[in-house]
Amino acid sequence: MTNDPSPLSKLDELLAAIRAYGDPRRAANEWKQAYKLLQQTSLPPAGVTHAVGMRDVAKLAELIDQLRSPVAEPPPPDVPDSETCKRAMRAFRKRLAAIRLDDQSKISSRSPLSKGADRAVTNAIVPPTEWPEAVWKELARQGKLVHIGQGFYELPKE
Repeated sequence: MTNDPSPLSKLDELLAAIRAYGDPRRAANEWKQAYKLLQQTSLPPAGVTHAVGMRDVAKLAELIDQLRSPVAEPPPPDVPDSETCKRAMRAFRKRLAAIRLDDQSKISSRSPLSKGADRAVTNAIVPPTEWPEAVWKELARQGKLVHIGQGFYELPKE
């Protein structure tokens, strides 16, 4: 909707009508119409609600200007190269193997009464912190890891 001229021209008319009032807070109908039009845009809803709720004419004009010349989207974050992903994946597998070994060992801090065949196997871990979160997200996007939430990742089921 940002390039559609009719809502922009309607918003300009509403802004002029609101400014024509001695007290902009009395232009209730114009504010309602402006709010309905602004809700249909890609502008942040909190900013729209704030401008209309506070009857802020300057903020309304600023929002209309943002619709005329939208800000370019930020460039996507740097995607890690394949070599970095390979090294991170190797470190993930080593950490997972070490944690599983620790869980299965007799040296572990678990009770001796709890060991046995029915013990749960560790599948998800917090990945090594030597690599940024972007590496783990990229590996999850590639399907080499599965993000299960709260910063935990696991190997995909085969």
